[in-house]
This record gives sequence, structure tokens and C-alpha cells, in this order.
Amino acid sequence: MTTTVVLGAQWGDEGKGKLVDMLAQDVDVCARCQGGNNAGHTIVVDGTKFDFHLLPSGLINPSCVSIIGNGVVVHLPSFFQELENLKKKGIADPTGRLFISDRSHIVLDFHQIIDGLKEAELRGSNSDLGTTKKGIGPAYSSKATRSGLRIHHLFNFEEFKTKYMIALANKKKRFGNFEHNAEAELKTLAVLQISNFF
Repeated sequence: MTTTVVLGAQWGDEGKGKLVDMLAQDVDVCARCQGGNNAGHTIVVDGTKFDFHLLPSGLINPSCVSIIGNGVVVHLPSFFQELENLKKKGIADPTGRLFISDRSHIVLDFHQIIDGLKEAELRGSNSDLGTTKKGIGPAYSSKATRSGLRIHHLFNFEEFKTKYMIALANKKKRFGNFEHNAEAELKTLAVLQISNFF
């Protein structure tokens, strides 16, 4: 058994997705180990364009198991929307062959707001990052400071809500009382069928 690892040596846009797509035609498992849904790549199969941002492109191969590892930060609504879009374009039902690590950190909507606030802080200082404002950096920051929420926290949703509100309160201490509908986000997260992917 052999393992092939595709790593980027630049800042992105290196063609990693294209290379993984080529390799995934002949592999049993395609695992993503880091990153989020901020960039992505397009794969064309028989004239049909498939857009990948978060999901491993191994999904195109119906005999390949695809894994989102614990180093990936996952915006769950985007995960389900991307999956739905791929299925509409003909990707075989991934049930039983797409899995998410329960240790993956969750990108929350307030991470996306903070991404914009951080960018505004840097604007004009010749240090702005030009982020996609998808919340990837702030989610990794939460992970690094051990204040982030992970997929497994969703399994006890009452406890998740408590942790969520504490995390949000801490972000508002740092960034001010920014506008964010916590109740709506919690309602969205409560109904997602995430248990189908373990």
C-alpha cells in the first residue's frame, strides 16, 4: 500500500486541486488535512463543471472514500450547500464514503464577521491581507487559543449552545458589539444532518 501526499509550497493557486483530481481517479481514499472553503478549484468531467471549495475532489470517483480531517476548519452550511450543488450536477450519493473528523473545528458566522473586522483594522496600513472573508483565519485563531468549537460539540447541543455563547461574548469583548444573529445561526446548526458523515 502506498500513500501520496500533495503539499503546496506557495500561498495557494498552485494547482493542488487539479493534481489531486488526477490522482483520485485511482485511489481508495482521498483525505483533506487542512484549510477551509475560502478558495477552491473547478473540475470539468465530460463537459460538466464541478466546483470544489471544502469537499475533497475524490468524490468524483464513486469508489473513493473522501475524508475531511481534523486540521480542516468547516463552515457547515457551506459544506451542505456544496454537497447539494455537486449532487445536482451528477455526483453519486456520497453516503458511506464521505466522512468528517469530529475533531474538525467549526467556522461560525461570527468568524466571518471578524474576518471583515480584522481586514478593516489593517486597511490603509499596507498590511491588509485581502482575505475572502470566509472566516478561515479567525477559526484557526480560535483553534490555536483553544476557544474554538469542534464538530463533536454538536452532539450535545445544549452544551454546544453554552460554549457558543461564551465564545461569541469573548469575541465581542475584543471586537465590540458587532451585529450578529446568534439565534438564527444556532437554529441552522441544530437541524443539520451532520451525523450522516461519521
